[in-house]
Amino acid sequence: MADIFYPLQWIADKLTYEVFGIAPTTHLAASVNFIIYDVLKIFVLLSVMIFAISYLRTYITPEKTRKVLGGKKGLRYHLIASLIGTVSPFCSCSSVPLFIGFVEAGVPLGVTFSFLITSPLVNEAAVAVLWATLGLKATVIYVVSGIVLGVFGGYMIGFLKLERYVEEFVYKIKVGKQASEQEKMTVKERARTAFEGVKDIVGRVWIYVIIGVSIGGIFHGYAPEGILEKYAGKDNLLAVPFAVLIGVPLYSNVMGMIPIMESLIGKGLPIGTSLAFLMSVTAVSLPEMVILKKVLKKELIAIFVSIVALSIIFTGYMFNILL
Repeated sequence: MADIFYPLQWIADKLTYEVFGIAPTTHLAASVNFIIYDVLKIFVLLSVMIFAISYLRTYITPEKTRKVLGGKKGLRYHLIASLIGTVSPFCSCSSVPLFIGFVEAGVPLGVTFSFLITSPLVNEAAVAVLWATLGLKATVIYVVSGIVLGVFGGYMIGFLKLERYVEEFVYKIKVGKQASEQEKMTVKERARTAFEGVKDIVGRVWIYVIIGVSIGGIFHGYAPEGILEKYAGKDNLLAVPFAVLIGVPLYSNVMGMIPIMESLIGKGLPIGTSLAFLMSVTAVSLPEMVILKKVLKKELIAIFVSIVALSIIFTGYMFNILL
């Protein structure tokens, strides 16, 4: 990975030490070099991965998804729903129509939740930024954890048979069938759609990336070594649940959080604790719960948050032990 991005490191070094004239051994140089290199690296990976996933997404329509999952039960369908969630754009603003559409099409409640858990947790933008900042190993761990979390969380909700906690009006809504134009798209049209996806997503997240990298860069250059390892290291048994407890009510753009995480990990925060914090912010954010309240009763929301939060805590502990 380092060799692939060597030109970007060369640019960062050139700007930091020659153009800006900052002495290499200073804290300021460490911060500025970190910021320039990470911003360049993240935007390169972000653009490439968003284009690739957006192109693939042109073959995956809501109708196809509902057709594959409608009326299907069993672990493999939870896995399929989670895998579809990894390449499907999902945010709090689309949670209600997606939920209604899945339920109306006969997709079991647990399978629907497998999709809803994984979709905001694993997406091309988060994968690109994680890969750029923490490397391929941590990225693979994050993606696999997100998929497993979706499968387990959705399976538990289905096992508990919680359909009674869905608002009754949801089952009465008939979502109109939309004729999809995606089936007839040419390669050129799909590429154009993918390019528009790059412009749209990068256009929305660039400021969060820069802010997050800047904060991480400041911490990288100036924070004392080992401070986090001392107070939130593997030996602190309460570090993981405390990180999740902070993350659940928090609402932040994941693009800005990952570079901060990179810097915190560099200063001693365990990867498992870091991933648990990131997952809790992403998978069970307070605004998403407020919007889902329109279609779910408070009992189901409480059970959903509890299952996901406990699963994230377990994941954090597991990776703190393994890594």
